[in-house]
Amino acid sequence: MALSPRALDAAIAATRFGLGARGAEIAEAEKDPRGYLTAQIRREGADIFPTGGDTSAVRLAEFRDYRRERQMAGRQAPPPDSTSDGKPMAAARERDDAVKAAQQFIRRKSPMDVQARTQLGVTTPAGFRERWALFWANHFTVSAIKVQTATLVGPYENEAIRPYVFGRFADLLGSVETHPAMLLYLDQAQSVGPNSPAATFQRRGAGQDTQQRPARGLNENLAREILELHTVGLGGGYAQADVTEFARALTGLSIAGPRDPVQDQVVFREPTHEPGERHVMGVRYAAGGRSQANAILTDLAARPATARFVCTKIVRHFVADDPPPSLVARLETTWTATGGDLGRVAETLIEAPEAWAPQPAKFKTPYEFVVSSYRALGVTPRGQQASVALNGLGQRPFGAPSPKGWPDEAAPWAASDAIVKRLQFAQGLAAMVGPNVQDPVALAQTTLGARLSPAAALAISRAESRPEAVALLLMSPEFQRR
Repeated sequence: MALSPRALDAAIAATRFGLGARGAEIAEAEKDPRGYLTAQIRREGADIFPTGGDTSAVRLAEFRDYRRERQMAGRQAPPPDSTSDGKPMAAARERDDAVKAAQQFIRRKSPMDVQARTQLGVTTPAGFRERWALFWANHFTVSAIKVQTATLVGPYENEAIRPYVFGRFADLLGSVETHPAMLLYLDQAQSVGPNSPAATFQRRGAGQDTQQRPARGLNENLAREILELHTVGLGGGYAQADVTEFARALTGLSIAGPRDPVQDQVVFREPTHEPGERHVMGVRYAAGGRSQANAILTDLAARPATARFVCTKIVRHFVADDPPPSLVARLETTWTATGGDLGRVAETLIEAPEAWAPQPAKFKTPYEFVVSSYRALGVTPRGQQASVALNGLGQRPFGAPSPKGWPDEAAPWAASDAIVKRLQFAQGLAAMVGPNVQDPVALAQTTLGARLSPAAALAISRAESRPEAVALLLMSPEFQRR
């Protein structure tokens, strides 16, 4: 049967722009491939995945309880010989039980968030909207590799990123950089201006109390990553002096504690803020407390270097490891003309002919491979199945190794040992689901549409069993690439 002129575009819409075809998605997209994607853009942002009703404020309070219990257990542990009447040992057991309960909380909450986010990716009918949200979550990485942020990553993504992904970049930037998860991840909550009232007080008291904790100082992590990874990028025109000045402007931003009489999770502590005006990338910013940092963030969002850097990353993610300069320029033009309207940038990406090139140029990351596999088979992962698979494939959920996030290029994911692990996952999933697949070739046609090659279809048809046929589909070059 001859394919319609829109058949290939429909397959690209579902597999390149989206997270892989699920059910009749390609058939639905074929009616109007570009319109199918554009309809997924909405001002209220991306879909929210459930976190058990927990907000960042709830998770922060529970983490403080956990940390307090650990501290109490350490301070109040009975001496080894205090066991005559059994009471000290009973008290110790109670404290240990409390600590274990808190630790279980941390171990439970993060996997629960991972499962909910993966389920959303596997079942969503709006694959492009979800992929767009995942791009921004990786761009503004907060990782669970830190104990302090392990339970905050899920709420952070829901609160600071997903509602803003089709709005103004300036709003998204301000939201993520002042969220408690980011402040904790990049150590901003401990940053103190060297000439602030708090630092002066610490210096005066240092000679009187030799037992006090070491004085906290200026921390440049957040300032550096905002410049290097989130806005203008390396080569964007900033120097080390700009990093230091920006870090001074950010001092005062911190996390609310149990004694703070505020509802917001983030507070501005004037005593720790570095006084005076700042000069960042050639611009003078008057003294003004929290407004000083906000002004710098606003200007960074509007810089041409930011548009160029971020648009290059968008094209690299969606189209090719080596981004076509013409497409980057097209997105950059829209960004500049609309003041960083991300919804309009997404529309421009969808409309660009370079994004619809027939040859797939992107190799799936482990997360994309796992999610698209479940989508293709029409099943959802049970329990921690997806997390176990992703750990084995080298992309621990919510566990990017650095603030740079997960790589978007093929090289880190396409090594020979990584391919072997993908094959093992494909065979394992096919063994569970394959026996229920009545017609593997039909499944391949539904999953890949016009992207299914005759060679792949023939190999699948000649498989000795249905599980083997399903594994061949999942490991085919067409499925591994998008």
